[in-house]
Amino acid sequence: MSARRAALAAVVSFAAAASGVIATPVAAQAAPDRTARVQRAELALLRGDRATAEREGATIAAEYGRGGDGWSARDRIAAGRAYLLVSAGEADAVRAALRAFDAAAAADPTNDEAVLRASDLLLDKYVAPDAQQGYEAVLRRRPTSAWALLGMARVMEFTGKGDALAKAREALAADPRFVPAHLFVARQHLEAEADDSARAAARRVLTPDLRATEAQALDAWAVIGAVAWIEGDSSAFRDARAQAERITPRPAPFYITLSEAASRQRRYADAERFAARALELDSMSVAALGSLGTNRLRTGQLSQGRAHIERAFAIDPFNLWHKNTLDLLDALATFRTVRMGRFEFVASAREADILLPYLSPLLEEAYDKLAARYDYRPAAPVRMEIYARHADFSVRTVGLTGLGALGVSFGRLLAIDAPSARAPGTFNWGSTAWHELTHTFTLGLSDNRVPRWFSEGVSVHEERRARPGWGATPSPPYYAALKGNVLRPVSQLNDGFVRPRNEHEVVLSYFHASMVVEMIEAEFGAPALGAMLRGWRDGLTNAQVFQRVLKLSEAALDERFDTWVRARFARALAATSVAAMSDSAVVGDAELEPLIAEAQQYERARNDTALIGALERMLWIWPYDAPTHAKLADAAARAGLPGKAVRERRAILALGPSDLLAARVDLARALFGAGDRAGARREVLAVLEQSPTYERAQQLLLELRNAPPGGTP
Repeated sequence: MSARRAALAAVVSFAAAASGVIATPVAAQAAPDRTARVQRAELALLRGDRATAEREGATIAAEYGRGGDGWSARDRIAAGRAYLLVSAGEADAVRAALRAFDAAAAADPTNDEAVLRASDLLLDKYVAPDAQQGYEAVLRRRPTSAWALLGMARVMEFTGKGDALAKAREALAADPRFVPAHLFVARQHLEAEADDSARAAARRVLTPDLRATEAQALDAWAVIGAVAWIEGDSSAFRDARAQAERITPRPAPFYITLSEAASRQRRYADAERFAARALELDSMSVAALGSLGTNRLRTGQLSQGRAHIERAFAIDPFNLWHKNTLDLLDALATFRTVRMGRFEFVASAREADILLPYLSPLLEEAYDKLAARYDYRPAAPVRMEIYARHADFSVRTVGLTGLGALGVSFGRLLAIDAPSARAPGTFNWGSTAWHELTHTFTLGLSDNRVPRWFSEGVSVHEERRARPGWGATPSPPYYAALKGNVLRPVSQLNDGFVRPRNEHEVVLSYFHASMVVEMIEAEFGAPALGAMLRGWRDGLTNAQVFQRVLKLSEAALDERFDTWVRARFARALAATSVAAMSDSAVVGDAELEPLIAEAQQYERARNDTALIGALERMLWIWPYDAPTHAKLADAAARAGLPGKAVRERRAILALGPSDLLAARVDLARALFGAGDRAGARREVLAVLEQSPTYERAQQLLLELRNAPPGGTP
């Protein structure tokens, strides 16, 4: 993401071009003034000569420190840029740069460049509100300032509030030759997987009339190279790389862009490889260190990943992503790591005690069923991290808080919210875990090349297959969207995830994609799903995969699915109004109230088998209610399921009951019932050690002593 680019790149790309100083060849100027000197130093850095860049930057900064009070606004701006050249690992230099820009603005209140450079720097250091104030101040004086309009677009991108792309286009409308805005648009398209648009915007930067600087041209070739790599066009990729190497023999930014693009494509090994190459070219690159560290964390290389993030944070102590990640890793070090079968769980001790007795067998079952369906077995262990704080899960996923998802899969590393991270009844943690593990199969089998719409569709489909009542089901808003032709055809369904047209489209697209998968399995057989994944693994395009496996063109598949899904929901569609769309796209699987009523009904009917089923479904939504565990333990004991009764008694202990001794005696009796006399005796003796006269414990100990060998109560 562009906000993570190094401060230097931002300053060179955004600021210099707007001022026009770099667009003019340095040699053509009459005298090597301070602006020209700092330009040369920035160019040296771009070309990989960090020593020269830092030496000249330090010289100008020292001159400013000795007698800057009398400098012009232009020279003060040059001083600010010089400080940034020596800011690696030097927070004071960043602050000095900001002071120099502010001093320039004070010396000449009409100098927009000083305000805009200060705003760019603030935004690069994640102080978005102050940056926004600066851009707005310039826009009040000069409403068509392309630089300030682009700054507002960058603020929108950073905060996620507003249409950043539209604002950047306003900047281009104000100045069609404003190269930084063209680059911003290119990167926006690249992030949205609009590859053709990204390439076209980057190509526009390279046209002679725009007179792009070397830094800007390198940025453009990086986008073009990333698109070529995504599309598998090796010839175009080699050409882009060669062009980048003509600009500088050490084109680290080129590989950083590739790394970020690969990460967005969920090809984490490639992202790691590109970041490592960038780091070889520039060992001080914060972006390269951050990308390498982040992707190593995503592939489970925690110590190596942490080392790179620590190094990046040492160079740029303002980086919010890296600070958050390091704080999270500190917290993660206090978690318990438990290897159970083919899984490695990482969770707080409390969550591990409560959740793993349910989660481990569930995921083992899921693994076996998915392996049989897809004829693929991911290598063990699959690591699952469970976070009791949603903010921690969010940081683990994207480096910042505020992510709306419940779980994420990086392949063989999964991260999910613990149910305690959300309000009771918010989500089904069992189906969420099943969903994320399914991604491990679809990503692994396709060599991480499966398009997002298909991977999500398979995961939702497999949720519904896992248990009755699990997974999303359609709601009136879905029917309304379908009837109103709002939903995208199969050939464009990925856009519903990466370029949603409104706030509801992503949720609608999840369910719609699952319907596509359901149709494919129903009409072409389950093996077709695995065959499609292998097609993407082989580097085929969507159209080629459809043709090879389904014998259908994209248009034919669009038509066939449309017919199928309308027939599937014909009755509901007939009763649906197009105007019924709302923010509730699908019906989830986390409704507690109906299950509570169901359990009460079975309890009154003394139907223990049905009661156990209802109570267990409740626990997949909210496992922290001790009375629910107690009822399940009693029902399991009555139904002759002693192992399940023991599990429930242990869960009650993990919840920290107010009457701990009674809970331990209950566990001891459950263990006795399960034939574990030694375990029962340990629990009873532990209780009597704390309370020697506790009557229930004494009674159970007597029963244990009198029971025949192998006997149970």
